[in-house]
This record gives sequence, structure tokens and C-alpha cells, in this order.
Amino acid sequence: MIEVPKSCAPPPRWAVWSAYAAALTTVPSGVWRIALALGLPVGYPDEVLRHDFGIPGRGVVSLVGLSLVTEALALLTFGLVRPWGEVLPRWIPLIGGRRVHPLAAVVPAGLGAVALTYLWSGFVFWWSDEHHPAISGPWRDIVGACYQPLVLWGPLLAAVTVSYYRRRR
Repeated sequence: MIEVPKSCAPPPRWAVWSAYAAALTTVPSGVWRIALALGLPVGYPDEVLRHDFGIPGRGVVSLVGLSLVTEALALLTFGLVRPWGEVLPRWIPLIGGRRVHPLAAVVPAGLGAVALTYLWSGFVFWWSDEHHPAISGPWRDIVGACYQPLVLWGPLLAAVTVSYYRRRR
């Protein structure tokens, strides 16, 4: 069992819910990418799948890998509201059981929040952008709905990061 320093206040309920929401923002796009990797009809013609995405082939590994890495990064948000974000688990070799310096969590999380906000902010205007000619029919709206939650990932991570910083300083 990890022992949390007594000086650290528990995270507020809103921060915990925001961490869960941040982790969930990546799920719809990941499911869509995995469906694409499996060759399911998700709006792209077979020629585009082969030429642009390398499906079937190495594109499958890339899309599934991207989905897994994205979700793993989103799950790191829990470290800002869980005890293992304050004291490293004992099973980690050499550094297990040590306190996490607040800036060691705040700086990467803050930079990540800024990068994610910048990266995904363009999806706010997905439906007004007509630059998706390869996606046909209702799939254009489905893809937009799957990627739209990513717009919230950066701001949610930023809010949880600020909460973590305030609790740990």
C-alpha cells in the first residue's frame, strides 16, 4: 500500500471527475481507428485505405499502436488525482516509494495540456470544414463525432493539473 504524505489534501471531486473525462475523451477516436485498421467500412474507399493508410499492411500496426499509446497517455491523468502521483509505487525499481516532486508532474502535464489544446482545437470546426473529400456519406459526421471529444482533452488535463499543483504546493 502506498502511503500518501499527510500534508497533501485529497483531490476535489471535480478534479477526479475531470481526470475520468480526460481519459474517456480518447476512446471514441481510438475505437474508430481500430475499426479502420481492421478494414471495417468506415467511410474510406478501399483505394484510400491501401494508398493513404497502408491497410492491409503496416498501417494496421500504426493505427492500433496510435490508439493504445493515446489511451495510455490519457490514463496518465489519473496520476494527478491518485496516490501514485504523489508517491511512486514501491514496485518501481530504484525509485519506488519516493515522493514525486510536484514540478515533475506539473511541467509535463502542463506542457501536454497546451500541446493537446493546440493539436485538437481544429476539430471544433470539423463540420464547417469541407476538406474531407475521401470520407463519404454519413461517415464524415461519425468521424467528426468520434474525434470531437479530443477537443476537451487538453482543457481537462489543464484543470486537473492546476488542481494537483494547488494541492501539492
